[in-house]
Amino acid sequence: MTKKDVLRILDLSSDEIQKLLDRALALKSGDDAMKCPLLGKSIGLFFEKPSTRTRVSFEVGVYQLGAQAIVLSPKELQLGRGESIADTAKTLSRYLHGMVMRVFDHATVSEFARHASIPVINGLSDKHHPCQALADVMTVLEHKGRLEGVRFAYIGDGNNVANSLVEIAARTGLDLVIASPSGYAPEASLLERARTGGKGRITVVTDPREAAAAADVLYTDVWISMGQEEEAADRIRSFEKYQINAELLRLAKPDAVVLHCLPAVRGKEITDDVMDGRQSAIFDQAENRLHTSKALLEYLIR
Repeated sequence: MTKKDVLRILDLSSDEIQKLLDRALALKSGDDAMKCPLLGKSIGLFFEKPSTRTRVSFEVGVYQLGAQAIVLSPKELQLGRGESIADTAKTLSRYLHGMVMRVFDHATVSEFARHASIPVINGLSDKHHPCQALADVMTVLEHKGRLEGVRFAYIGDGNNVANSLVEIAARTGLDLVIASPSGYAPEASLLERARTGGKGRITVVTDPREAAAAADVLYTDVWISMGQEEEAADRIRSFEKYQINAELLRLAKPDAVVLHCLPAVRGKEITDDVMDGRQSAIFDQAENRLHTSKALLEYLIR
């Protein structure tokens, strides 16, 4: 069977996404809780960046599926001494049954996947965060009962999370509205590709109030990601009007839910009262990283 990689959401069809969501919901409910479909398998977890949710959800998920997780960093591999990504991928493919990679540069995970003979999952790169998007839409499905036509307002930086939301909106029919300051929206080429033949409507605006109006979901992310610390002052100035707070939440529907992929900088992109309020589904969303990770591993590594 030809191996399959998931480096971005568009690597999955609409049907595949639905199957993954159905399986994640079943796993969360306890279905097949005692079975170990990946018994005897070994999964590599490679991290160039510190991680909480990606690291723990995948390591726990691998264990619960009956497999062995091997956590790796560049310093622990010969990559740190100059061995090529291609040679590393070819070698690790002889030992492992799959690889999850959290990297700075998307080109790293792309090159690894090109030379690997095992499935590769992008656990996060500077361009895409497909695992997060799967957990996001699972959370929407739990709270809203559907995806198609749900008005999903993303407020903030047009970063890797936003890119994956754009792609999953195209696959699932979400009505995605992104509000970003001028110069911070997702790339036009990515938007165009996602819109071509996509199910969902994708709109980009600069006014967060316009995006939040009558929204079913309000979502944000940090304004300063790892590696952007030198831009901190400029970014804070650019995003200061893009905070999800009680005033913005009042513009959304009364039953709107609030999401954040975490970690959050409380008092910056989101206020404490909203993050801890009755409309927050942020920690449901964090939990769902585990269930969608398990569904993805089970689907790719058979």
